[in-house]
Amino acid sequence: MSVERNLPLIRERKQAIMKGEADRAAEQKKLHKLTARERIASLFDEASFVELDALSGRNGESGVVTGYGLIDGRPACVWAQDYTSSGGAVGKEHARKVAKVMELAKKTGAPVISMYDSMGARLMEGVDAVDAYALLAAAAASLSGVVPQIALVLGQCAASAALIAAMSDVVICSEAARLYINGPQVVSANTGENVDAEKLGGAKACQASGIAQLAVKTDEEAIALARKVFELLPDNNLEAAPVDLAGMDDFNRLAPELNELTASPDARKVIDAIADLDTVLELGEGHAPSMVTALCKLGGRSVGIAATQPTLDGGALTTSGMQKAARFIRFCDSFNLPVVTLVDSTGFSVTGSSGQAGMANAGAALLGALSEASGARIALVTGKAIAVAYMALAARTQADVVYAWPGSVIAPLDVPAAVQVLMNGKLKGQADVEAKRAELEQEYADNIADGLNAARKGYVDDVIEPAESRMMLVAALEVLSSKREVRTSKKHANLPL
Repeated sequence: MSVERNLPLIRERKQAIMKGEADRAAEQKKLHKLTARERIASLFDEASFVELDALSGRNGESGVVTGYGLIDGRPACVWAQDYTSSGGAVGKEHARKVAKVMELAKKTGAPVISMYDSMGARLMEGVDAVDAYALLAAAAASLSGVVPQIALVLGQCAASAALIAAMSDVVICSEAARLYINGPQVVSANTGENVDAEKLGGAKACQASGIAQLAVKTDEEAIALARKVFELLPDNNLEAAPVDLAGMDDFNRLAPELNELTASPDARKVIDAIADLDTVLELGEGHAPSMVTALCKLGGRSVGIAATQPTLDGGALTTSGMQKAARFIRFCDSFNLPVVTLVDSTGFSVTGSSGQAGMANAGAALLGALSEASGARIALVTGKAIAVAYMALAARTQADVVYAWPGSVIAPLDVPAAVQVLMNGKLKGQADVEAKRAELEQEYADNIADGLNAARKGYVDDVIEPAESRMMLVAALEVLSSKREVRTSKKHANLPL
């Protein structure tokens, strides 16, 4: 009898919660945005989502939807701020629900997908609202490196929320994203410059700054990208990189187009040629263009690729580029993804705006990230590996296997600079200085700097035909799939972040 009397009340309350506030729901539709539950339904396999704590909070107005479901048959946890419920405002109950589902993710080893779209804190809660953000940040930090965290910024994500989103492994922004610490009014008041929200924290701005790895127009596109990122990652740090034997590309497929590339080819063309067909997902395209970072499949296995971009200033290593690569490599290694580095770089940039100290810090972070990586590491020198570019990205201490293309240059100085510094005396008194310089450069390139010389000394495992790059990398990944390494016990490295 009690069930019969209470069931209609429960159903009525749930239906009211599902509908949300009519005016805010209409506002979402006007902006061509999905509601929180519509976003979740698009993310998960059909009818697989199970909501948690739907009735919690005063009248169910917690401002967030939490739960779990399946993505291509694999479990994942989700929390999505619900703008139709008190504007998605963050308070004590909001944070409790999120912390609970993140704790579930930790216990079960399931990835977490978060969706940000909130008007901010529940100011009426006072210190409880501030502590709510602290609880969210602590939950995100405790999961970092344990399970993948993918953040979708689909609306406002300001102040403390921006910090929490930035703690995720991959951040995806829609066109409606507004991610910033200080809002336009605060910035304008302090700088005197008229700054709008889109310029300050829109998708393009977030991608340019590096806080967002991916940017698209709509909610639907952002959710589709989240599913693609999810597909390329394992469930947690105890599982190996995903292997798709059913849909993999031919192990032994050659890439003859690589033999036809001119010197210093676009890194993206090399990545597309060696990766399994239609599997490349570049992260951070709009940030630090001197370094290209991408997830892809190689022989059916998920890998991370970090490649210098020789079409920009000879692939010189910039502060932002090295920081980008360092964080990407640490992300890959956290989840057992092999790391492939493609190196064609003249070394440190001499025109960076961050100064020598900034360059040194970023270089140390990159050097440390790859040195500390315990998973499979493969380096391919496709052109120049000069000085720190070799040391940080292709040295024997940084890679388990090192390959080089014919004509590659591995040396402390680029060929012209080496001749100028080491053989300047031989140019004096020459009738044709330029002809002599060309002769000395060829001599240095052939006898000292050539990758073949590095192979003779054991620094390079083999000098391979460019067309065979994919085949050789796949073979190396196969043998390194069982790599085991015992390291000195420590809490963690103290790298310059």
